[in-house]
Amino acid sequence: MDKERIITAMSIKEDEEQSLRPQTLSQYIGQDDIKEMLSVYIQAALKREEALDHILLYGPPGLGKTTLAQIIANELGVQMRVTSGPAIERSGDLAAVLSSLSPGDVLFIDEIHRLPRFVEEVLYAAMEDYVLDIVIGKDQESRSIRINLPPFTLIGATTRFGDLSAPLRERFGVVMRLNYYDLVDLQQIVRRTARVYENEIEEHAVDALAKRSRGTPRIANRLFRRVRDFAEIIGDGVITYEVTKLALGKLGIDKNGLDSTDYRYLKSIIETFGGGPVGLETIAATISEEVTTVEDVYEPYLLQEGYIKRTPRGRVATEKAYETLGIKYYKGLLDV
Repeated sequence: MDKERIITAMSIKEDEEQSLRPQTLSQYIGQDDIKEMLSVYIQAALKREEALDHILLYGPPGLGKTTLAQIIANELGVQMRVTSGPAIERSGDLAAVLSSLSPGDVLFIDEIHRLPRFVEEVLYAAMEDYVLDIVIGKDQESRSIRINLPPFTLIGATTRFGDLSAPLRERFGVVMRLNYYDLVDLQQIVRRTARVYENEIEEHAVDALAKRSRGTPRIANRLFRRVRDFAEIIGDGVITYEVTKLALGKLGIDKNGLDSTDYRYLKSIIETFGGGPVGLETIAATISEEVTTVEDVYEPYLLQEGYIKRTPRGRVATEKAYETLGIKYYKGLLDV
């Protein structure tokens, strides 16, 4: 019985996540330039009855790269196979995935920058010529076999565009950067999430959630679910501004969307290292976070909002960071 309850709970969670994902380009909120271009490419591919050219999506985490890949597959009317760079450890792993595709299918590789280099080299021929050349055996007994593949579309997603090798980047016919969302788009996302969950929400609460979402739909939806919990337990299920403010306060998220880790990051630069410059690895060690997490998750927003600057010598806190922490700012040599 316990096992059945666990499985049921997991299934409900997966269904909720799926229901939040838009299924078509028209349902997808934001990234208007990208949607417009994709619509043209998809219609052209369908008209020619060809596989869509390979697509590379890059940008900060949580902006909808996986959702966009699924939408592309939906618009093409094909299946999507999902994997990730770290999951493909050997050439055989890649061969197994590629050989399972039907003509026109989409292969989505998340964190494609983490593909092993020797696997990446095997992928080149698959992307260009729809063939797979694999060497089996060792030394004198080794031999090469060629496997013909059906035409397919590879969609790669990465948060670290600079870590991709030049040969791999060049094999993508379409390269698109997803940008942070503006306030209006985030408000629409919060309203849509409320409709999906069938929760009534006040407009002031919509604004409060959107402003604290760091320009990221994933964060907007995560915060909505936590506020929804408070609304159902301490209220009548209606998400009011007062409930939203209370819930976000309990979560340690301020009016600018900064959380406790952001504050620890800024305090480490200002209080421990005199405002900087200080290296990324030193900051990560000071706040007990992984370097990649700091660089990919926390820094992009702090940089965009002007709390920090990157210099050749390291990270530097700006006047805005001092004001946020309530610390007197003294103009330094690195200020422009």
